[in-house]
Amino acid sequence: MTRFGLYVIGDEILSGRRTDRHLTHVIEALRSRDLALTWAQFLPDEREPLEKAFRASLATDDVVFSCGGIGATPDDHTRQAAGAAIDAPLELHPQARDLIAAAVAKRGIHDLSTPEGKRVLMMGEFPRGAALIPNAYNGIPGFSIARHYFVPGFPVMAWPMIDWVLDTEFREHHHRRPQLERSLLLFDTPESSIVPLMQDIESRFDGVRTFSLPSVGDGADGKPRRRHIEFGVKGAPAQVPAAYEYLQSQLQSMGCEVQSPAAPASRPAAE
Repeated sequence: MTRFGLYVIGDEILSGRRTDRHLTHVIEALRSRDLALTWAQFLPDEREPLEKAFRASLATDDVVFSCGGIGATPDDHTRQAAGAAIDAPLELHPQARDLIAAAVAKRGIHDLSTPEGKRVLMMGEFPRGAALIPNAYNGIPGFSIARHYFVPGFPVMAWPMIDWVLDTEFREHHHRRPQLERSLLLFDTPESSIVPLMQDIESRFDGVRTFSLPSVGDGADGKPRRRHIEFGVKGAPAQVPAAYEYLQSQLQSMGCEVQSPAAPASRPAAE
């Protein structure tokens, strides 16, 4: 199964000046296509940690989205770090030059030989061999290298660009392995006591995985709640109903108090 990763880059995220919204969007964008996010990492606007992270993920077969830091100001280092990670120099991409020229002409910038024009063109300097990612918002493209897709930090630009990548580059992966997830709420039961049942279910039902999400009793609104565990199974739709029925029957035989939290959900499970 194809693994998907996400980098969110920006000192403003790490300092709290801005709140990240990319993680939630990417999870949902993948889920709607029966895909799943495997990992995510937040990174600063610093060349060395960016290059180190890119080198590590480029050594895998993961599909990676990187949001932020591809501008042309001194605090943006993503393009340079990506180039260093593959030992490739930055070059002005010819097609990016044309797209940027068209985009900035709408803002009244026509002479790209001026200092301002040259700074604008830096946004089209990508690692040698990079491909372009179209930007429907303002025409200034992102870029990709080796299954890594670099887009701006602005959601209004980044999200359509990520959707484009998923629907253009990875359409054949959509809905290939639909997943079903079923769960219930389990009250007044220590998590350690359900470990044998989790192991039993995973051994009985091939391809089914169990999960346990304890709550310490606090709700999203800050009000106290009864301590409970969201206990469930996830996997191929052909297997999950039987596994869930078995889970229910075993909890019933144990005399556990349970409650169904919601209707069954069909969604991918992270690997």
